[in-house]
Amino acid sequence: MKKIFIFLGPPGSGKGTQTSKLADKLSIPHIDTGSLLRKNIQDNTPLGVVAKGFIDKGQLVPLSVVSSVIEDRIRKEDCAQGYILDGFPRSVEQAQELEKILDRIGTFNLKNDAVAIYFDIDNEILIQRLINRRSCPKCGTIYNLLSNPPKIMDYCDICDTKLTLRADDNEQTARARFETYEKETAPLEEYYKQLGILKELEADKSISEIWDNLKKVVFED
Repeated sequence: MKKIFIFLGPPGSGKGTQTSKLADKLSIPHIDTGSLLRKNIQDNTPLGVVAKGFIDKGQLVPLSVVSSVIEDRIRKEDCAQGYILDGFPRSVEQAQELEKILDRIGTFNLKNDAVAIYFDIDNEILIQRLINRRSCPKCGTIYNLLSNPPKIMDYCDICDTKLTLRADDNEQTARARFETYEKETAPLEEYYKQLGILKELEADKSISEIWDNLKKVVFED
């Protein structure tokens, strides 16, 4: 299966967990824009140096830099059979930029080779998810005290490190993030629906139920 998967949905909708599972299942890269930018900065790549210059000034990294980082990554050999994009695109403008990148590379055609999967869930449920989310600062494993708790409260099952609460995982910040999402990212649903590549997934389920539904979308549609 040669396919590009574009995961869409508000913060806390479960995209990250399901992205990792699907990437493992299909043996394709999970391309997380935030992690990719941090890796470029850490490795002091030319693009990382440019991105760091903006971040150090408290500015957003421009789309031109982000798209260059994405294009550099998806040109690599391990992306030849497909990949999952998580965190890009986040707006119609970025979606149009992605199409330009794909046209330049020429390996995939958006309409024929891509699926945009929207994780649909009510904001009030998401707020409860976010304020109960915990992560391991050492290995990065994510837990939820309600739906996916660690075996020992507040400690990672994998490396026994004390779990942490992200500073922005509070109700006030969560509501602000949803407002930003609705304004900038939600229009992507309609954009990809018009292109005929949007699939909707009910994300108000357990992790295992969402995974079963995701497999149906990926392998049966």
